Amino acid sequence: MQRLRCPPFKHRLSQMGRRPELLCGAIALSCAFIVALRVTCGRAKDVVVPAKPPVHFFSPRSPVVDLFRGQLDYADHIRQDSEITLFFLYAPWCGQSIATRQEIEHVASRLADEVLFVAVNCWWNQGRCRKQKSFFYFPVIYLYHKSFGPIEYKGPMTAAYIEKFVRRVMTPLLYISSRSRLRDFLANYEPAVLGYFEFNASPQPPGYLTFFSSALHSLKKDYIDTVRYGVITDKQVAKEISLTDSGSVYLHRKLNASLIYPREILNYTAQNICNWAFENRETLLRWLRPHGGKSLLLNNELKKGPALILFIPFDPLSEDYSLLDEITEVALQYNSCNKSQAVDPGLQHLGQADSPLYILETLQKHQCCNTVVLPQWHTISRTHNVCDLCVNQTLGIRPSKVNVPQCNFFEIGAALDSFYLKEHFFMQIMSNSIECSNFLSFYNPFSYYTACCRTISRGLVDLTISGQTNSRAKSLAFSSHGKNHKDGSQLSVPHIEESRSLIHGLHEHNDNITGLSCRTNKTLNLYLLDSNLFWKYAERLGASRAVPIKEFATIVDLKEEMHYVLDQNQALEKPTLEIFIQNFSTIYSPLKRELVSSSPIREPKHQLITEVTTQTFHEVVLSSKKDVLLQYYAPWCGFCSALNHIFIQLARLLPSANFTVARINVAQNDLPWEFMVDHLPTILFFPHSRKDFSMKYPEDLHINLPNLLKFILRYSSQPFTVIPPEPCPKECAQNQPPPDRMSYLEGKIQRLQAEISSLRKAQAHLASQISDARKDEHRLKIQKQTLEENNKALQLHKDVLQTLYEEKAKEVGEMAEKLRELMDASKSLLTENALLKILITSMEEKLVEKKQETKITAANQPFSVAESEPKLHNDNGNILGSDTTVTSEYTKGNRTD
Repeated sequence: MQRLRCPPFKHRLSQMGRRPELLCGAIALSCAFIVALRVTCGRAKDVVVPAKPPVHFFSPRSPVVDLFRGQLDYADHIRQDSEITLFFLYAPWCGQSIATRQEIEHVASRLADEVLFVAVNCWWNQGRCRKQKSFFYFPVIYLYHKSFGPIEYKGPMTAAYIEKFVRRVMTPLLYISSRSRLRDFLANYEPAVLGYFEFNASPQPPGYLTFFSSALHSLKKDYIDTVRYGVITDKQVAKEISLTDSGSVYLHRKLNASLIYPREILNYTAQNICNWAFENRETLLRWLRPHGGKSLLLNNELKKGPALILFIPFDPLSEDYSLLDEITEVALQYNSCNKSQAVDPGLQHLGQADSPLYILETLQKHQCCNTVVLPQWHTISRTHNVCDLCVNQTLGIRPSKVNVPQCNFFEIGAALDSFYLKEHFFMQIMSNSIECSNFLSFYNPFSYYTACCRTISRGLVDLTISGQTNSRAKSLAFSSHGKNHKDGSQLSVPHIEESRSLIHGLHEHNDNITGLSCRTNKTLNLYLLDSNLFWKYAERLGASRAVPIKEFATIVDLKEEMHYVLDQNQALEKPTLEIFIQNFSTIYSPLKRELVSSSPIREPKHQLITEVTTQTFHEVVLSSKKDVLLQYYAPWCGFCSALNHIFIQLARLLPSANFTVARINVAQNDLPWEFMVDHLPTILFFPHSRKDFSMKYPEDLHINLPNLLKFILRYSSQPFTVIPPEPCPKECAQNQPPPDRMSYLEGKIQRLQAEISSLRKAQAHLASQISDARKDEHRLKIQKQTLEENNKALQLHKDVLQTLYEEKAKEVGEMAEKLRELMDASKSLLTENALLKILITSMEEKLVEKKQETKITAANQPFSVAESEPKLHNDNGNILGSDTTVTSEYTKGNRTD
């Protein structure tokens, strides 16, 4: 029994021992499958290629320190040891940075001994410059003057302009220690800001650093040197411009009274001084720098009014530029509306200050005068009818040096009242020559007035004072804007603020451009552009490309749609500019409007559509004996291009002997205003017999071939060739209509027949086009249906794949859950297996001990063998049975669990 029971027990134990290994293998395979599935179905990660390390942007032999790794902190460290530092912040890929690199090297080669040039790569992502700075454009140029900065340079990226700006940062102030230097400073630099500081007590007097910082602040707004700062170090020189206190700031102006900084109103800070100077300066000429070909800067300036645009080859490093000086002088005279202004206080004592003759000549040059036309009731009008009434500022109270009252209505009004009160001074004047006299005024700050009277043609005066002869009031008629007529005569009385008479012969001859901006309602704004940089704008405005010297002047008036160009064969100089401005300012301007035209196009002989330019418009359209259909287009107009095939078909249908189909590019060609259009595309029809009565294609009518043919046939006046009739016999001559009527009817019939034939041809052509269009439509419908079916099939396939994907994902989740349960069960089985092995080993040991005891007992009691065997067998059976029962129950319980 024991041998029969042991093999099944061992076999069962061996099976139980092998089962955990199988479970572990299955678990391992399942885990590998899950990992592979996740890797395969999961989203692949983006692969980022690391950036290449930066390289040197400048040559190692260059005087520029190249921090190509973006070490901005090191750049700030090394600039502490230099008085002037230039930072060139670049991006290696930027084309503008690459183009400016050579310019920076050129400037550095000239100023390396005085300025530290540092280039920093602000695009390297690991550099500190990229992390600290966020630039929207490259390159960026910063300048530092010791601890002041940064001062960003916003001018042209050329070596000359950059060097000029660096030199201004190096010397923001000019030191003036003599009268001659002050005179040169005020004459050469306009406008000018002067500060007076006493350096005797301290090398840095109070307010000097503030004034110095203000000069540096101005560089942030001004890169072409339109505001200059100077420091007066001598007390006597400062008195010439009425500066007595150290720290005073003076703004020099020529058209208006100069100003002194109001320290009692504004705080004495660098920013306030800079803002005060820029707000109160006189801007006679403005430099323009458009940013690129699509800049709106020029358009925004032209919207302000008529503009005189001057293109000159400007060299920023040149100290003497005669052309710019002449242009500045023309601008000064043009805007000098008040010639009666007292002597400029800044130049009042710069010559021989102690010479009375010098003061007298200067003051007489700036008298406050006005021409007065006397009414007929006045006593003096019996001998003289025109007087020049002036405030004589050479006698009596001397005006102050700075706050000189300008000539105004009150001064002239007071002089006029005194003149009427003191008219008995002129009672004895009977001569026809000019008579002058001084008379006192006891209530005016000036002691004397001067009146110079003469006689001119009474007819001219009557015209000026017509309608006022019945009034005996002491009033005069003044005109604010005199208008010139064709003969050049002036019929209106001058404005009271005009210092020069406009009636010929009353005064000495003066230049007509002086104060012209205030005597016309077409005041010009003057602009300057560097032709070396912006000549492409000059070409767009009508300048010729083949010119040896890039000098060009043009007047543009957007409101009146006027564009005038100064003849490039004439030299750009002061007399030429003055005549150009005077011709524009007259009412009936003799200037000829400039029309920009594209270059002529060489067309083949059998060209269907004629390309028209400004130069060929009159010949092709207006002077042609054909009916002309003209299309206005532009390259940027997409709908215009879509109509090309229609006009080509139209040109093939119409007889070339009688009709011309043409087009004009209005983006490159100007036309007289009566032939311009306001939107594109636009179609105009010019009948040959009445070109001035052009017809516009209706905007609400669709542009197609039938509509165009109807439009042309409706307004066409082109005569057709009349075929002479056959000779009629004598017997039928009486029954025929008159010959002229017959020919007229035959011509009408032939014309109708020709129109019918043209329409039939057009109908046949349209029918073929419609047939082709229907075929294309049918083919497109079939393709559309096929695509829709394919789309539906793809959509169904997509839904099936989506469902399958969801099912597989669900199955994988269930499998993973089952595998986790199996892992837990295998762990419990391994634990139970170990416990069973221990239990079996203990049971086997007990059986061996009992067998030994049985053998010993049998040897000691041989007589009771027969009796004890059954008992032993029963005991062993009970023991084995009990053990087997326990084992089987334990195993059964485990399996059940």
